[in-house]
Amino acid sequence: MNSKDLIKKARAGDRAAFAQLYVGCKDALYRYAYFKLGNEPDAQDAVSSCVVEAYRGIAALKDEKAFKSWLFRILYRECCDILRRRIHGRSCDSIDDIQIADERSLSLAPELSEALGILAEDEREIVLLATVAQYNSREIADMLGLKHGTVRSKLSRALAKMRTFLE
Repeated sequence: MNSKDLIKKARAGDRAAFAQLYVGCKDALYRYAYFKLGNEPDAQDAVSSCVVEAYRGIAALKDEKAFKSWLFRILYRECCDILRRRIHGRSCDSIDDIQIADERSLSLAPELSEALGILAEDEREIVLLATVAQYNSREIADMLGLKHGTVRSKLSRALAKMRTFLE
């Protein structure tokens, strides 16, 4: 069964269809959440909350083609909520401070973490979506509400900034 049919069935309340949709994107969701949040428990919590929220709200999804970007937007909000809760437990000034600190705590080369740290938040988000979650520029544009060309140019500029920094 194709994803469009699964989405239609899930919108009608078919749990098995929703489960199949989840299985098809769970790895990308988890990879993104893990990289964004920096640890397994928070990534699992974010993905779990995302799936529950998506299941509850799938009947309201109007366009089957938008499922993946809709699901990602839910995950993005869940990750931001977790990061906001962390602010209250640390002496950081903003979510960016926590994100940069958490990205550095991953098993990336320190230089790569620093290169990500020089990017603006929107650039970092696009790079993470393209490289970690493996979305293409059209999907990223849908998720972030940007034009396809804008995403491509921001990604290109961000990667060039990182290259220059790493050289």
